[in-house]
Amino acid sequence: MKVILLKDVKGTGKAREIVEVSDGYARNCLIKKGLAEEATAVKVNSLNIKKNSEDFHKQEEIKALRAESARLRGKTVTLSIKCGENGKMFGSVTAKEIADAINAQGFNVDKKKVLLDAPIKTLGSYTVEVKFLSDEIAKITVQVVPQN
Repeated sequence: MKVILLKDVKGTGKAREIVEVSDGYARNCLIKKGLAEEATAVKVNSLNIKKNSEDFHKQEEIKALRAESARLRGKTVTLSIKCGENGKMFGSVTAKEIADAINAQGFNVDKKKVLLDAPIKTLGSYTVEVKFLSDEIAKITVQVVPQN
């Protein structure tokens, strides 16, 4: 019997997959526990439409992220930090502060996307990577200047 899995079933398949199982297993276990439903033509067609829709939306999201990355690439972000008389910084510049400065310029970047090995603790200019997708990374320049 062909069934559409509603939830992940160990040893059988993942959610929203169409699998062939024995009649007894389907009726007495999967359908009875609400883990699957019988794969009728209407339900299979509906499942295919949902999958196509999700694929389309995922592709649109990837296009949007690539466009955002291209817009951000090469930009310069300036952060002013309180410093002592000898130029020593009070505190450090973190990924959150960099993300906030990028967002102030009209972008939408989460702090988790800003790749920093360690917080910036000295004044100067730094190249920082912003990761949008696994293969889409935008490099920006972060300038840390003393606050007046």
